[in-house]
Amino acid sequence: MTIYEISIISTTGFPYYNKVLKPLPNNVNVFLRFFDFSNIQGENISDNAPELMFDLKAGLISALFEFARNINQNIKILEFRPKSNEQIKIIKNEDIELPKGDVLITITTESYLIHNQIKKKIELIYKEFISSKFPLDSSYEIPNIEQTDIINILIDKKARDNIRKKEDLLRKRAMEFLNHWEEYGLKCIVCTSFDLSPIICFSKNNKYSLDDIDQILREIGNIPDIEPYMWKYRQSIHDQISIWVFIINSGAGVTVNNLFEPYYYLLIADPDSYIGDFPEKLISNFNQLIS
Repeated sequence: MTIYEISIISTTGFPYYNKVLKPLPNNVNVFLRFFDFSNIQGENISDNAPELMFDLKAGLISALFEFARNINQNIKILEFRPKSNEQIKIIKNEDIELPKGDVLITITTESYLIHNQIKKKIELIYKEFISSKFPLDSSYEIPNIEQTDIINILIDKKARDNIRKKEDLLRKRAMEFLNHWEEYGLKCIVCTSFDLSPIICFSKNNKYSLDDIDQILREIGNIPDIEPYMWKYRQSIHDQISIWVFIINSGAGVTVNNLFEPYYYLLIADPDSYIGDFPEKLISNFNQLIS
């Protein structure tokens, strides 16, 4: 599991909902991702007021490090992204409908997950289960059945169940591919959900486990969006040995509440491997089995 915790709070700090899905792994860097569903625009601080900006930063840094000490964690990077000119225009345009409410959602995840895909999950959760409940500080608790639905979205339950039903067929086809392509450098085939959470992996003599795949993906760095039926490759490390990871958007998947979630296939291979047209063969064969 690659999503460890979700928190839903109001903009004033009211703690509405929190769920720990899995304890954090030891000695692993994780991301705390923020999703803002409030209509608060904030005040722009002038560049001519550096002292005020410094005061705000000092308060933020002090609060964050006090928080980190209390939960026995270290904060290494805090990333800010200035609003684009297009976002600024949207905020200033009164004809464009902004989010209604006072909701902030954070999730703690593995660093390698594809952010835009996680965003789609959180937007679905907000739309289906949270948007009708603000203001949060006077709303009723989320019913148990809705909590279950939220968790199922976060952990890709429908995608995992579908793979589980086809596991024997996928394993047989994967081993056929590995037997043929091993001499060209192919080591492992992995199926992931649409945010890149590993679901199942296939390798000869079970050389690779899902824990190994987690470790490999943590070493990749930023993973960009990939168009359907296309792929990109990145370098990583396993057991201190350099490897290549081919990341393929299968274009096939499951639909959850009108959100299409394509599977991704990963190929773990030796550096300078000759993969050729194998990604296309894998897409064709695996898609027939999982669709």
